[in-house]
Amino acid sequence: MAPCAGEGLPARGTRRFGGVRLEAGVERIGGAGSNEPPTSDLRHPTSISAGPAGGSWGEGPDMPLTAVVLAAGQGTRMKSAWPKVLHTVAGRPMIEYVLDAARGAGADRIVVVTGFGAPHLEALLAGRVETVRQEEQLGTGHALLQSEALLADYTGDLLVLCGDTPLVTGGLLARLVATHRANRAAATVLTAEMADPTGYGRVIRDAGGDVVRIVEQKDARGAELAVREVNSGMYCFDARRLFGVLHALTADNAQGEYYLPDCIRLLAEAGARVAATAADGEEVAGINTRVQLARVEAVMRRRVVERLMEEGVTVCDPSSTFVDAGVQAGPDTVIYPFTFLEGRTRLGAGCRIGPGARLVDARLGDGVEVQYAVVMDSTLAGGVRVGPVAYIRPGCTIGEGVKVGDFVELKKSEIG
Repeated sequence: MAPCAGEGLPARGTRRFGGVRLEAGVERIGGAGSNEPPTSDLRHPTSISAGPAGGSWGEGPDMPLTAVVLAAGQGTRMKSAWPKVLHTVAGRPMIEYVLDAARGAGADRIVVVTGFGAPHLEALLAGRVETVRQEEQLGTGHALLQSEALLADYTGDLLVLCGDTPLVTGGLLARLVATHRANRAAATVLTAEMADPTGYGRVIRDAGGDVVRIVEQKDARGAELAVREVNSGMYCFDARRLFGVLHALTADNAQGEYYLPDCIRLLAEAGARVAATAADGEEVAGINTRVQLARVEAVMRRRVVERLMEEGVTVCDPSSTFVDAGVQAGPDTVIYPFTFLEGRTRLGAGCRIGPGARLVDARLGDGVEVQYAVVMDSTLAGGVRVGPVAYIRPGCTIGEGVKVGDFVELKKSEIG
């Protein structure tokens, strides 16, 4: 079974996250000996232009859309040797969901900013997206600036996303982009109303309701702390205007970092249009601790189970059924309580799985029954009966109608 949300990771040895072999004891990547070219240190402010009055640099359905996913942070509160975004949610590295959402919103190019544990994350992403490293973790604004060289000639809209928000969807991001373009904005912020906004940056509006700045939790004072509209950390920018203000950021704040949200204030002060659109708080939930990881995992697993039920599968007790995002099942299959379906498991139609079953990368034909048993990376033809208390280890092929009875263990076997 994939590690549960609260499960600790070993301090030494190796472990796999998302199919990538990771060496333990990973610390900050980069520094001395790096081959990465130096980038701006943000210490030399540049002049800021609001851009064309009252309008975006471009618009229309064919306007290009690029996404930059920020994934450089260590996630110190996770207390893990591994990059935070490689921790799994419903069997997938959490960053995979963000990449899917970006593509679902129409992004035809994706750049991921890596940092802590960069080689491991880059191995997972190789050949699928572009990556650039943030050698020193100096804040989200500095992280985004690392993509400037890759995007030097880009003049379209830029989605800026967080790699630790796996509940975000393509539909939500498409709405963010649509709002940005409809308002001909220089920047559009994805916000949410939180009953408890602790830990989030507060969205500050003027008397007319326009967004004028975002104040981080540690820098908020007085009435700002009472604001319940928070910054999700996701935006849509006009790329040319964004990189203009990134160079004007300073680290004059409680964290001593270059805050990306400060771009909103700089653009507003320059007279550029800043828009906002609201999301449900659940959709933009970030992960900074194991507790938050467990909460997001529960939401994602609920979504997966509901998707199966909408496809004609009966799940007797969703709260005690654990299904990875990559699992598929045919109609009229029934899944009983305390069942774990993991990896790329495929179930045919009319199967009966559980109670007390665990299937990992298993391939089942129609009408298969498995109860109180484990099936690992094996193929079971239609009508097979397994258990109770049976163990089918990897590499088995079980023919049609075969019964694997009580207390049987098989490995690399062909039967029937």
